[in-house]
Amino acid sequence: MPQKKPMSDAELAAFEASQDLEALLVQSAREMGAGKTRKVYTPLVAARENTGLSQAGFAKLLGVSVRTLQQWEQGRREPTGAAKTLIAIAEKMPEALRAVDPDYKAPRRAPGRAKARQIKA
Repeated sequence: MPQKKPMSDAELAAFEASQDLEALLVQSAREMGAGKTRKVYTPLVAARENTGLSQAGFAKLLGVSVRTLQQWEQGRREPTGAAKTLIAIAEKMPEALRAVDPDYKAPRRAPGRAKARQIKA
């Protein structure tokens, strides 16, 4: 994902001046209270859930910190190199992780893409 150029102080001030931040905050709080929020569901989250591993377990398997994995899942950073390859394998063939980690136990559900959770509208 390409990085966006940071706003200058003047651009940020102009953007903030054009927004009714109080109204946006109140609207957001009402939506949260009404259950109208949604979860961002990335292919990386699907790959991890296909393996049946927690964030900590998946991060350990990839050899990265939990924080790095969280940044990847939230779209703040992108995996590169070997991590990208292991993630692709985890997405398509989670059972192949047994060869990498003998302690890995495959999930009980059938392998395949994890389904996105229902989003309340």
